[in-house]
Amino acid sequence: MCGRYTLTARAETLAEMFDVKGNLPELPSSYNVAPGREVAAVLEDDSEGGVQRRLEMLRWGLIPAWADDPGIGYRMINARSETAPTKPSFRRAFRNRRCLIPADGFFEWKKEDGGKQPYHFRLKDGEPFAFAGLWEVWKDPDGETIRSCAILTTEANAVVGQVHARMPVILPVEDHDMWLDSSFEEKDPLAELLRPYPADEMEAYPVSRFVNRPGNDDERCVERVA
Repeated sequence: MCGRYTLTARAETLAEMFDVKGNLPELPSSYNVAPGREVAAVLEDDSEGGVQRRLEMLRWGLIPAWADDPGIGYRMINARSETAPTKPSFRRAFRNRRCLIPADGFFEWKKEDGGKQPYHFRLKDGEPFAFAGLWEVWKDPDGETIRSCAILTTEANAVVGQVHARMPVILPVEDHDMWLDSSFEEKDPLAELLRPYPADEMEAYPVSRFVNRPGNDDERCVERVA
């Protein structure tokens, strides 16, 4: 699964990287993004000027449109890539509400003597990247609207597999167009994108258990420990 990640890049950097147009949201750096928070996501839609990408803030924890209680989102932070195309909670979003969720690292925990040891995973070049995400719109009877998202997961590559059996789907740049194209609804080609990221392009190192508390959010979350 993916339960915490980092995003320290500025909104302007993400706009250039993902070819985003329009107004940009305020985006403070975060070394410990936790479920339930508003997170940056890249969405694509049609406008008078043609197809455009925008950077929007969504709640992390997808709330299906049919849900009676928005609290279900806390159990929907991840979607398994193997079942998302058909699972009732995610299949509509998988069909035509796909997004990119920018990040520059993520955390997983390894069971060791004395407790769980957190590890920080990132690309070797340190650059931001994009998780494959799904988004949805939920409305309550009083008209409140919540826009939310989930991160897709797949089997772990050789780097992540030393710590955890699964990892978030990191989409290479060449796959972004197909993933964001809401008019493309063929399940099989989309599912083929949801594969483990090449292990030789990633690195991992242990970090302090300071990151275990969601309220802790500064550089200490990503400092290497012995």
